[in-house]
Amino acid sequence: MDDVLPSGLLEVCLLVGVPRERVRALLQGTQRRPKNLPPLDPEVLSVFVPPFISRDDTQVTNAGNNLNKSKRRSFRRKKERPKVENLKSLNGEQKVPDAEDITVPKDIDLVGLPQLCFPGGLYVTSESKEDHIHFLVFTDVCGNRTYGVVAQYYQPMQDGCISADGQAHLESLQTGKMPVCFVPFAVCVISRYPYFNALKDCLSCLLVQLRPFKDLDVEEHIKEFAAKLFLIPSPPPGPLHLVFNMKPLQIIIPSREDPDSPIIDLDLHLPLLCFKPEQVLQIMTCILTEQRIVFFSSDWALLTLVAECFMLYLHPLQWQHTFVPLLSRQMLDFVMAPTTFLMGCHTDNFEEVSTETEDLILINIDNGDITNSKMAKEEPEIPDVPAQAAETFIKRVESLQLHYDLELCHLRASTDLSELQMRRRAWQQKLNMEVQQMTLQLIVNIFREVKDHLNYEHRVFNSEEFLKTRAIGDQPFYKKVLETYMFHSFLKARLNRKMDAFARLEFSTQSEEDRLNSMFHTPRRLTMEKMAYKRFNPRYMISKRMVISMPNLQDIKLPESPARNSSLRRTETGIAVKMPSKSVSMFKLPEIHFPLMFQCVHSYYTDFFNHLSKAINTLPPDNSALLARYFYLRGLISLMQGKLLNALSDFQNLDKTDLRIFPTDLVRKIVETMSPAERSQADRKPELKKLISRVMEKQREVMKIDDRVKNFELPKTHMQLDDFVKRIQESGIVKDLDTIHRLFDALTVGHQKQIDPETFRDFYNYWKETEAEAQEVNLPPAVIEHLDKNECVYKLSCSVKTNYGVGKIALTQKRLFLLTEGGHPGYVQIAAFRDIEDVKSTTVAFLLLRIPTLRIKTLSKKEAFEANLKTECDLWYLIVKEMWAGKKMADDHKDPQYIQQALTNVLLMDAVVGALQSSKTIYAASKLSYFDRMRNEVPMMVPKTTSETLKHKINPSAGETFPRAIDVLLYTPGHLDPSERPGNAHPKLWCALNEGKVVVFDASTWSIQQHCFKMGHSKLTCMIMVEQSQVWIGSQDSIIYIINTHSMSCNKQLNDHRSDVTDIIVDKKNGTPSEAYSSSLDGTVIAWNISTLKVNRASQLPCQRLTSIKLHNDQLWCCTGSCILVVSTHEFQLQMKIEHHLKDVCSYFLCFQLFPERDEVWASYAGSSDLYVWNTKELSSVPQKIHLQDCSEITCMIRVKNQMWIGSSGRSQGKSKGKIYVISAEKKTVEKELVGHADTVKALCSAEDRYILSGSGKEEGKIAIWKAE
Repeated sequence: MDDVLPSGLLEVCLLVGVPRERVRALLQGTQRRPKNLPPLDPEVLSVFVPPFISRDDTQVTNAGNNLNKSKRRSFRRKKERPKVENLKSLNGEQKVPDAEDITVPKDIDLVGLPQLCFPGGLYVTSESKEDHIHFLVFTDVCGNRTYGVVAQYYQPMQDGCISADGQAHLESLQTGKMPVCFVPFAVCVISRYPYFNALKDCLSCLLVQLRPFKDLDVEEHIKEFAAKLFLIPSPPPGPLHLVFNMKPLQIIIPSREDPDSPIIDLDLHLPLLCFKPEQVLQIMTCILTEQRIVFFSSDWALLTLVAECFMLYLHPLQWQHTFVPLLSRQMLDFVMAPTTFLMGCHTDNFEEVSTETEDLILINIDNGDITNSKMAKEEPEIPDVPAQAAETFIKRVESLQLHYDLELCHLRASTDLSELQMRRRAWQQKLNMEVQQMTLQLIVNIFREVKDHLNYEHRVFNSEEFLKTRAIGDQPFYKKVLETYMFHSFLKARLNRKMDAFARLEFSTQSEEDRLNSMFHTPRRLTMEKMAYKRFNPRYMISKRMVISMPNLQDIKLPESPARNSSLRRTETGIAVKMPSKSVSMFKLPEIHFPLMFQCVHSYYTDFFNHLSKAINTLPPDNSALLARYFYLRGLISLMQGKLLNALSDFQNLDKTDLRIFPTDLVRKIVETMSPAERSQADRKPELKKLISRVMEKQREVMKIDDRVKNFELPKTHMQLDDFVKRIQESGIVKDLDTIHRLFDALTVGHQKQIDPETFRDFYNYWKETEAEAQEVNLPPAVIEHLDKNECVYKLSCSVKTNYGVGKIALTQKRLFLLTEGGHPGYVQIAAFRDIEDVKSTTVAFLLLRIPTLRIKTLSKKEAFEANLKTECDLWYLIVKEMWAGKKMADDHKDPQYIQQALTNVLLMDAVVGALQSSKTIYAASKLSYFDRMRNEVPMMVPKTTSETLKHKINPSAGETFPRAIDVLLYTPGHLDPSERPGNAHPKLWCALNEGKVVVFDASTWSIQQHCFKMGHSKLTCMIMVEQSQVWIGSQDSIIYIINTHSMSCNKQLNDHRSDVTDIIVDKKNGTPSEAYSSSLDGTVIAWNISTLKVNRASQLPCQRLTSIKLHNDQLWCCTGSCILVVSTHEFQLQMKIEHHLKDVCSYFLCFQLFPERDEVWASYAGSSDLYVWNTKELSSVPQKIHLQDCSEITCMIRVKNQMWIGSSGRSQGKSKGKIYVISAEKKTVEKELVGHADTVKALCSAEDRYILSGSGKEEGKIAIWKAE
């Protein structure tokens, strides 16, 4: 069981020094005074390793003698092979280890540890010196770190005897014996956790306690000290810190903020006191570019603390190389290593290191100097941090209050030590938070746009294109960083869509423009807003940031939110991001009583368990975060007591309080070590049986994470269609499969159906060159003012003669205009795409020639526009017709994605013509005229009723390679909570896609707010907002996932169902949610307490296929395969039953809705196009039938005011379509037939009865927004 238990605060404790007899021999043999003695080699004198007590230690006649029988552990002496040795005490007596000998943990090497405990050497002195504390970090071959805190103290010795402080010195004066000397010793505590401040405080308390004691008593006190630390658990991540008493101080063990965050128990502002902000950035650059770095200081403690601070500054990026922040003087050879490293040395060794080693970055903490080693043939180039990110960082550092004394000026003097300690800790915690936010913002500002050059499907990063989009002055920095292991690991996390601190901050500071951009895969161009910024800001070339253009949504008159109005990203990065300060609770651990016996430890664990139980019972159920931490700790204590089933029960409670801290590996180990009797007992409890099954199944699932990261490379061999699709998607040019297939046809016109590497290279280079040239387009202010701020110029013609004057034709996503030439370039509108009436490619006579001319007729002008485009005419003809057709489709279908697709098509045409350079280029380009061909071949008329009712369409599968079916939709109204950013108060649309994915839209702008939650891997079946802070999502994997709408994360789940969860409803008493009901396919219905998430009642209905439930008048209406059952909500007693009445049809109920005001229930059967309406007061009578024309099957229905909206799969104009029927509840007639989807309508939801939202199947995968009457 010992290997199952998680590590406590202490892993091992050591006493390091020199044996007393060696000092005596040196003093007597040489008759030298202490100051003339050479440095001595320190040794490990005692090792204290848990367990410190066993069950056998129940009877102790003499507590002191019993404690003297400490279990000695094996250790390694310097330059010796590891072996078990009898240790000598400080007085030289032989001590025999117990038969039950336990070795030091294998990953803690004691060979070099004594040198690290005395890194400057061990010197016997004639005068006592002040106690000294420093810090160590050990890294094993797997990169796992262990931490050490060392306290050095001095004991006086005379005539070979070590005595209490001052005693030996007094005796020497009185007796005239050999002069007193002071011998240094070190206590080293090694822990799995970087609790630097906490362990420093613990050792400080220990040193105070050791002063009065002689050598024998010292060991026993150190053993008690080590045993106490071993019994202190590390708190789980979250808002709970642990406090325990180590007289005279109260020690606080801080928790990490969340499971992905590091533990921070040191003063993060130390480097800001030692270095100027510019130097801090320079050091961070050295680390990010993986230089060979050596820190120097005259203070051993500062070496580790400053190095650790810089590691935390880079979070979530992680240093992947050797990390030894403190080297003793005997270890200086380590800096000769040829690999990348970060090490630390004393300033006394500066000259030696700098003159004997090449290519080192030498950082002096004491004076703030950053230099290179003198052996370097040429100074390594340390590039500057990107200018804009650096400027923001420096400003924020300058705004910090780094000096605690200034904070104290206006406060009264504290007369209480604990108050003084808490006041200082609160100030430091606040400052640490500010430094964390500041450095994380720096990392986000540096790497924010990496995501724009990632292809998630094929795990490709286009580093070349990323570098091209960086400002010239920033490129040296990125060139070096992109080659590092740190950045490679960072890319893996991005491609895995890891929601770490970087992703959360990047998302929360994302502009509205960026959110809209994520909905459309559009070629990169400068918007007019950014073009104006570029023109009028002389610093733009230094801090240029490329952004995809915002889609044109103004045509559909979407509401704009001034609170979230899009501005340049530069503005975003300049804002000091203020994260809400999270309240943290303290839990006081019970006292640990000595002498150390089994009964004492048992009493401690019992008290600990009882204190936690009391806290759990008194805590309000809505404080689930704190409740989860108490359950976790109580589970650990039960585990320490050997009560495995109790531990599993507490860990199982984490499902309903905070799933993120569930210790999966620990629970698995518990299950594997359970005896057959314990396992049998656990299996008799359904909740534990399911927990064990779930944990063990996860172990059997071979979930190999694909962590490859490929850099985009041009192909070197011929490509068939599949390989071409992959290459184009990797390049980032376009993702849509159908578009790529058309591009393949275009590039293979007149050839075999394969593409050679040269053609691909020419196409790719032309595309990228065109993109780069577009960035240099610099329109004059007189032109920019005529365009919308989010318009982009995507193509410019050569200078041509037109009937509007000479100039260049410019194409944006909304219009064509002429950029006139001459002394003052001007703007002349040619046509908005929606106003075009006709486009023709013709010729005009000029002397003996016929010049190709483009003719565009608009609705608003009598005179047609004519341009003598010569060789460009045919291409521009295709381009204008495609944009015209795309705009018509976008307007007719209220779908702005069509214009973005048309824009991509015309740019692909342009690249095809530029790359092929053959007689068939125009024919090849015409293969990409998708919308123009659709308009000519299959006119897609949108029925008038549909057009009038349809308001907008959005695509939750934006950015994917193919559309995904929409399984469930949920609208949640907006509200403003003090804990939220104002943007989170907007209404939201939740969309469940296949494989457990959920996308969230801001319903005020219809922009994507949250790209993708992942709720398991199964299909999601239902969603409901249970209360303002919770959305419950049911899944076919039998789990109900609970989303916290404030943090937008899933941290709870309900596991009580045994089959597919099919529906969830909420019972509201007086407008307040009181209970939630959930159903599963096997007929189970569960009533939940919403605040505690406990099961109030559960019942198994007599049916095999329960698909949905409704609530009315304390009755549950349950739709099963063969009937609709009505049961009471209190006892689930059957009260009514609607039988399947189609005896001659082999079918089953598919969906139903209640109309309680009319005493009606509406239902449909699988495979039927008829809707049936029963009167609930006359269930025996034949239901009224409503036949739906051109309907194949009714798939969903929703009640809106006095109407029933019916979603179906049907046919329109001879094609399979998703149709919506709006039926009058009073007349029982179809009032509207709406044809808005190209696939089955799978989901319907209402937005406050003002709008209806419908989602379609995988052939289309879009959401339509309809106006309700």
